[in-house]
Amino acid sequence: MSKHIVIDPITRIEGHLRIEVIIDDNNTIVDAYSSSTMFRGIERILQGRDPRDCGLLAMRVCGVCTGTHYLRSIETVENAFNINIPKNARLVRNLIQGALTVHDHPVHFYNLAGLDWVDVISALKGDPKKAAQEANKWAEVAGTGTWNTGELVYKKLQERLTKFAKQGRLGILANGYWGNKHYKLTPEQNLIAVSHYFDVLDLQRDAAKMMAIFGGKNPHPQSIIVGGVSCVQDIENPARIALFKSLLRNVRKFIRNAYLPDIYMAGTMYADEGLDGTGAGLKNYMVYGSFRLDDTGFYHSKLLFPSGVVLNGDLTKAYDLDHKKIIEDVTHSWYKGDKRLHPFEGVTIPDYTGLEKKSDGVAYLKTKGKYSWIKSPIYGDDRVEVGPLARLVVGYAKKDKRIVKYVNNFLKRSGLPAKVLFSSLGRTAARAIETEIVADVMVEWSDQLAANAASGDLRTWSEFDFDSASKNAVGYGLEEAPRGALGHWVKIKNGKVENYQMVVPTTWNAAPRDYKGRKGAYEASLIGIKVADPNQPLEILRTIHSFDPCLACAVHLIDTNGKELGNYKVNTACTV
Repeated sequence: MSKHIVIDPITRIEGHLRIEVIIDDNNTIVDAYSSSTMFRGIERILQGRDPRDCGLLAMRVCGVCTGTHYLRSIETVENAFNINIPKNARLVRNLIQGALTVHDHPVHFYNLAGLDWVDVISALKGDPKKAAQEANKWAEVAGTGTWNTGELVYKKLQERLTKFAKQGRLGILANGYWGNKHYKLTPEQNLIAVSHYFDVLDLQRDAAKMMAIFGGKNPHPQSIIVGGVSCVQDIENPARIALFKSLLRNVRKFIRNAYLPDIYMAGTMYADEGLDGTGAGLKNYMVYGSFRLDDTGFYHSKLLFPSGVVLNGDLTKAYDLDHKKIIEDVTHSWYKGDKRLHPFEGVTIPDYTGLEKKSDGVAYLKTKGKYSWIKSPIYGDDRVEVGPLARLVVGYAKKDKRIVKYVNNFLKRSGLPAKVLFSSLGRTAARAIETEIVADVMVEWSDQLAANAASGDLRTWSEFDFDSASKNAVGYGLEEAPRGALGHWVKIKNGKVENYQMVVPTTWNAAPRDYKGRKGAYEASLIGIKVADPNQPLEILRTIHSFDPCLACAVHLIDTNGKELGNYKVNTACTV
């Protein structure tokens, strides 16, 4: 008899997400539904505002990717006003966005998604000496050094964790599915990964400081303005750039000596899931493109991550992106309207229809009707996935030399074929590969900024006539946030915002079905996954977390008759 599993809310993400799946008698997922249970309506707040202020408000849509939304909003208005920013402003923006990327991806793997791959309690059984040897082994595979220098680090951490475990004080690491048979790392490997979990808690401060050096503060930077940036003194002061580079060196060391070796380790131990395509989903990928490498103008610059579309996992062909093909459908979303609209014409009118209550009192999504606060974006006539994996797939298919080099290096060192990319494992590995690329290029950008300032070029802003430009204008900002393709669209009339729409990465990935009944990326990725224990839906979390949802603390599981199978609460008070 099939079972109906509800996980609400999904934890270790930003925001509120509900997942419902149907599993058959073999515990294999045969249907899945993704629902955002949170409505915010930022677009409506922006209506009637001065477009130059939109960035400061738009960044409040998220507490994680604040700088990304800030940048997209500013660039959207610049596109509307036909403004091309100076070189210094481009480099500073790249460095702020790059700092966010090298902050976001390690935090995602270790502190959010990593606990789906790493068994914390198993680490208590690991031999510290063997763990040090194991760490050296994977550092050699990655072609790097090791982050932790010896067994003493692992021994001290293990003693600390054992003490807390005996006292029942694991805090945020408590109530995991420790011991689940779908964990595959050895005790020593788990010990290595857990040690890096705690290292990242410290390391992320350095990445945050990097964002603050040019952004003014973090989160919610304030130095990006329509026409350029305002951090003139930070650009002309060599000590500020030197401090940025010093922090970057430490972050790069962790990426190369800990993050990448751990991904090689996990990739080898979970290779079967990559090879059989567990969590692959749509296998359609879309990228807006990211990080401008020259100053030839808006949407004419060469990009570090090129824009494009790849369909059906075909790495031999990539299509050019046409933003006019983007539409949003609300057939299964809690909004009014029956037309599929381009974001320029988009409307955001709430129409909440509630949940379906069964006779047993349990509420389920009304999956035949509206069941999510997320709209369903469509590119052309295809549902697509966005994110780090999409960026690497499109760059690889477009034969971008830098991306091909880094991806091939990873595949060669791991001994795995390219098809492992199309999986939850591949999605997780893609973040690490991308982090390495961005961290390396940031060295070049910081050197370019220093050289440009030393040459006497301190221009940070392009002048424009606001009164003339804002009479009647439309603009869009398409770029890549760490989680994927992020688009902002604006209509400006008589100096005020007439309409504003955003389509964020999680809108693409976590969307419900569309007007044709086609699944969104989350939903499609869950089909066919076998759950070892319905009371411990580890496999569901592993795949959903691989997307890094940005959408809060109990998990409920129920069967198709509404009977509660389990109730798992996460204690958010950290005592470790």
